[in-house]
Amino acid sequence: MISAPTNDIEFRSVTKRYGAVTAVSDINLTVPKGAFVALLGPSGCGKTTCLRMIGGFEQPSEGEVLIAGSVANGVPAYRRPVNMVFQQYALFPHFDVEKNVAYGLKQLRPKLPAAEISRRVGEALEMVRLSGFAKRRIHEMSGGQQQRVALARALVNKPSVLLLDEPLAALDKKLRTAMQIELQTLQRDLGITFVLVTHDQEEALSMSDLVCVMSAGRIRQLATPQEVYDRPADLFVADFVGKTNRFDGMLEAGGTVRLGNGAALPVSRNDLAPGAVTVALRPEAIRLSRGTGNAATLEGTVTHRIFLGSAAEYSIAIDGLGDMLVTAERQTQNDLVAPGERVAISFDPGTAHVFPA
Repeated sequence: MISAPTNDIEFRSVTKRYGAVTAVSDINLTVPKGAFVALLGPSGCGKTTCLRMIGGFEQPSEGEVLIAGSVANGVPAYRRPVNMVFQQYALFPHFDVEKNVAYGLKQLRPKLPAAEISRRVGEALEMVRLSGFAKRRIHEMSGGQQQRVALARALVNKPSVLLLDEPLAALDKKLRTAMQIELQTLQRDLGITFVLVTHDQEEALSMSDLVCVMSAGRIRQLATPQEVYDRPADLFVADFVGKTNRFDGMLEAGGTVRLGNGAALPVSRNDLAPGAVTVALRPEAIRLSRGTGNAATLEGTVTHRIFLGSAAEYSIAIDGLGDMLVTAERQTQNDLVAPGERVAISFDPGTAHVFPA
């Protein structure tokens, strides 16, 4: 008896070239069944190319793309159990909501009965909370409603995999946050695999089960959002995902990094040989206190403060070193430090990420 595949998507040594340009280079990737995976990276890193190879809009130059355990190389998009929601939604403006959602069903052969199409359209609209909008014109819908129409159209064919190409990019921040929650809820309810392409770190970390960080056509790290943020695989991941302070120095025997201003930073990275390193430190991992001379790791002067409500972000000119960003939670008005004040900063050694220079 042949067991069902546990992965919905696999890339096996996949390379994609456009003439002399290599967009994706020797990628190996597995996406488990029912997972919500985010492909995260800067523009031009290859994430959309990977998405298009899953969808069948591009074919790999080398290697194999597998969907549900079967090699999909050469299989056209319309024959794959995959649907895609595009960044601009690609809705038909001359159709109402019902006709937009029904379009894919009407292309199936043999043809589905009209009653079956109507039933499935109704189910899809209910799924995205648009049951009363079937006869509404597209131009009469808000941005969030149009996005949900595009989702319903993609889901009505009951795909095994749903591809999302930066579907929230056109929405304002408040609506984008609401749609993030809706997409998570929808994915959990349906239990199908979602693959999201985004350059927004917050979006990737908040929505997905797995984050695949890409750069220059390669995968830099594939892990849970927490692991990517707390234990970045390399300096690129540490720098790209979230906010990070970077300092160059020399790792000494005993677990300290000597900085350019002579200060010694305690670190817990013991697997590196002494030599030139770069230290990455998250702004929220830093403790801030007024005054100096209290055995702090570093001292400096506050140059700027950004009030965030429950917290504040500070830019601090560290003596002989440069600027450092610090995020400090506050309980009272007295917790706020004013620009011009002298401060001392410290941190736990385990929160400092150390990478070879």
